[in-house]
Amino acid sequence: MNILNIPHHEINNYDLSFKNVNNQVVAFFDFDGTITFKDTFIEFIKYYKGIPKFLLGMLLLSPILILFKLKLIRNWKAKEIVLSYFFEGENIEKFKNKCNNYSSSRISKITRKKALEYIEIHKKSNHDIFVVSASAEMWLSKWCEKMEIKLISTKLEIENSNLTGKILGKNCYGIEKVKRIKEEIDLDKYNLIFAYGDSRGDKEMLEIADYPYYRFF
Repeated sequence: MNILNIPHHEINNYDLSFKNVNNQVVAFFDFDGTITFKDTFIEFIKYYKGIPKFLLGMLLLSPILILFKLKLIRNWKAKEIVLSYFFEGENIEKFKNKCNNYSSSRISKITRKKALEYIEIHKKSNHDIFVVSASAEMWLSKWCEKMEIKLISTKLEIENSNLTGKILGKNCYGIEKVKRIKEEIDLDKYNLIFAYGDSRGDKEMLEIADYPYYRFF
């Protein structure tokens, strides 16, 4: 069965008997569109630059966005072009402060109640929990710290205390999500794997799960 077409009735029973399996269950959550109902990359640009500059930038970048929608340009490349336009040369300390403020004050306003409920279920069951996201580590980290969730996400390149507008390494999307997971943790120590996602970028992560939840929230 195509993992992106799993009907909800097949995966809507949550067995809380797993709560006694101490540190042998792990749950991976995509962030944008899964935990949130808006894209934090887009929302962060609006927050950082303001709506008028955001709209002007998206208008100027529209040819790139059209090519991306037509699958004529790769996800990571389109993201770097947008990052470069809005943030190339930004001082990293200023950027980090903005990221922390955004993470602390704005993300909670766009989270899905049901997703937070399931995070709490995993917490109370003593499961390991990871957010695995293509969004940047810098604007997700404070939220994840507050929620006591580990984070695996895209990193941004810095040179001479400024952002270059490029991604450091690879975009944490698709197969790269699984690669990053395997680099950071030993999956063999877990008896069960849960994964939650909402898009094509989560397909490979869902495929490694015993319990894949697609667009469940």
